[in-house]
Amino acid sequence: MLVFKDMTNMKKFNKIAILTLLAAFTGMSQGCKDYFDKNDNPNQVQQPPINSLLSTATHKAGLNGQRFASFNTFYAQYQASASAGGATDTYQITDQSSQWDNAYYAMADLHDMIVKSEASGATEHLGVAQLLMGYTLGLVADTWGSAPYSEAFGQNGALTPKYDSEEQLYQTSVTLIEKSIANLQKTDATIRLNAASDLIHAGNRAAWLKTAYGIQARFLNKISKKAAYSPAAVLGAVEKSYTTNADDAGMAVFAGINPWSQLAVSNAGALLGGWLSDNFIDHMNGVKYGILDPRIAKITDKTVNGIYKGTRNGAGNLGPAANTVLDENYISLISPLTNRTSPLFVITYAELKFIEAEAAFRSGPAGRARAYAAYLAGIRANMDKLQVIAADRDAYVTNPIVSVGEQNLTLALIFKEKYAATYLSADAWNDVRRHDYKYKDFKLPEGAVIPNFIRRVAYPSAERAENASNVPADVSLDTPLWWDKP
Repeated sequence: MLVFKDMTNMKKFNKIAILTLLAAFTGMSQGCKDYFDKNDNPNQVQQPPINSLLSTATHKAGLNGQRFASFNTFYAQYQASASAGGATDTYQITDQSSQWDNAYYAMADLHDMIVKSEASGATEHLGVAQLLMGYTLGLVADTWGSAPYSEAFGQNGALTPKYDSEEQLYQTSVTLIEKSIANLQKTDATIRLNAASDLIHAGNRAAWLKTAYGIQARFLNKISKKAAYSPAAVLGAVEKSYTTNADDAGMAVFAGINPWSQLAVSNAGALLGGWLSDNFIDHMNGVKYGILDPRIAKITDKTVNGIYKGTRNGAGNLGPAANTVLDENYISLISPLTNRTSPLFVITYAELKFIEAEAAFRSGPAGRARAYAAYLAGIRANMDKLQVIAADRDAYVTNPIVSVGEQNLTLALIFKEKYAATYLSADAWNDVRRHDYKYKDFKLPEGAVIPNFIRRVAYPSAERAENASNVPADVSLDTPLWWDKP
């Protein structure tokens, strides 16, 4: 591990730079500890102001969601490699050490923010830190399974921290979110959230409280395969969360441009990346469901042949000219999600409507009307987010393939529409796994090295080198996580 040495005598890392507009916060340090150097660096700020930690925490929350999505969207088959036999496409063991490290760097900062907030009575900062800790820990647990937490960040004096179980990590996240909600409900904070330092909700405590309930609903819904799943608890959290797209939690401050848009810029320069899977494109272009989804024009450009065509995972781009003629679809600058200034969304109103639809549906016949209304509202919300014109939106929603009537609504339809609405979300792979990859004509990658769809990622090589005695034994990558099995 890079972040688990004794916190009293570890060197501080520099904080990530966050553009000129945050120049007021220059000199802030990252709260992470160097694994090898046990001396404090006298040139770094050892006690960063609490609002400096807030800017770091909110910045990293947005970036880490994108970083995890940058590889797990290949598993959800939004993206596909332009080259045949791509390691991620074909479920080979890949080393995601940078994502692991970035998540733990962020959690080390959040640990410091929690300690500092508790000591000063800054309940608003404490609530944000607890929420983002639960969220980031979820990214780790949903990717690798068991991971260090209870002995991380120097807790209990551990230099090589033990791994908490998947179920323990899930409960830790849920508890952190519950504590976050309790703190964000308080109105007597000694220090208020600073608008300039808060890169997600600009210092709005009430907005953070809605986001906390939304992330709570997501976590509670994730255990749909477990006996402890409670539709009523999910719906209770949804009811206290977002009511419009304007509530969405997005981070839009970059050292350059939105990282998704960089893929589109690179494609224009023949540096290939960001090609879209045929499973996803055929989900949207009418091939699978017999209806063209107008959101596709707000996600990608037509090919040079004037059509929408995806890349087969594992097969690579099949066109001529070394994949440089844009004859298959790719992440595009035209999209409100992937242009140069697009925010990186942590959670959205549209996603919550689909969470509501699923939980209401699972609650039984009495919830069917609510499920159907939420299902249609989720489609409309996502279309509005993508700036689909009203006439195209309404034509799609009212088509009998989509508006099937509440008695004909199925979980498959809810998952189908949610898959479209969570394009490039780090959390989408969770839904794909919960749905057991059972989207219509969803194909296993060509040349996959395991016989089934992937369910987890191998532990990073750096962690195996530095905490080898605690890293769990290897299992096949098609082994489900704790929440992914009954």
